[in-house]
Order: sequence, then structure tokens, then C-alpha cells
Amino acid sequence: MLKKMFRKKPVAREPSTVVSVDVARYCGTWYEIASYAPKEERGCIKTKAEYTLNREGYVDVRNSCQKKGREKSVKAKAYSVPNNGNAKLKVHFFRFFKGDYWIVDLADDYSWAAVSTPTSRSLWILSRTPYMEESVYDEITDRLREKGFDTDRLVKTDQKN
Repeated sequence: MLKKMFRKKPVAREPSTVVSVDVARYCGTWYEIASYAPKEERGCIKTKAEYTLNREGYVDVRNSCQKKGREKSVKAKAYSVPNNGNAKLKVHFFRFFKGDYWIVDLADDYSWAAVSTPTSRSLWILSRTPYMEESVYDEITDRLREKGFDTDRLVKTDQKN
């Protein structure tokens, strides 16, 4: 029992991000293909995020999903962290809650992305379409595994009715 109480948590590893992101190209709708299933999303289907570049230079964010037959959504604002090629964003929810959004992998054509946090404790695979070819998904998870992510923890998101 004492061993369990004093066991150290694994040290979080800061993931590397992509070199740069064109924010205007990144904006639009992204569908969640898989994630580490954060508690806020339990029971959700049809999870997606919509990003719109604001005239003031930040990104308006709208995350939504279907839960028990009803749409649930939350709005936020995302700001680029300076000197990181727009690959690191700070997301502000409800004025008080802030989160980190790091783009750790991105298709050249912006058709898919992988996003994490500085601690690597969160991970999302996103796509411009609600469905992804299994071969593409496997390539992404192979790349993420090489970067040190535990891809066995990924839970695929139901994008069906």
C-alpha cells in the first residue's frame, strides 16, 4: 500500500512540434478521428472543431459533439505563442481556463493533424473529413509512436449517427 502511495508519476515529455503552421490554411473544420478520450468528451459522437481567423489576429474556436442526442459546444479563443512558427497555441476557454494546443504533426496538404499538450498527456488526431483511410491512420500513429506517444491509448471517435 505504501509503495502505491509514494509511486512517482511518469515524467511528462515535452513533444516536438511541426516547424511552422499557416494559420489561415489551418482554419476551417476538423473532425476528431481519435484521441486519448478526455473526460469532457466521454459519451460524445461526431466530435469536431471549427477554427475561424479573427480580424484581430486570434482564432475563434468552436468545439462541438453530439451527446445523448443533443449538440454540446464550447467556444474559445486561440492565440499563437510567439517565436514558434504558429505551431504552439494558447487556448482561452471561459476567460479563466487556458489550455495549450501544440501541433505535433501535420499533413503537407493540411488534410490531417495531430495535436498534443506540452506534457504529452493529451493527444488528438484530426481530419478535414469525418472519416480517414485506415492506411493513413496507421501512418500517423506510426509517426506518433516514433515521437514517443503511447498510441495504444488512442480511442477512435464515432462520427456516425
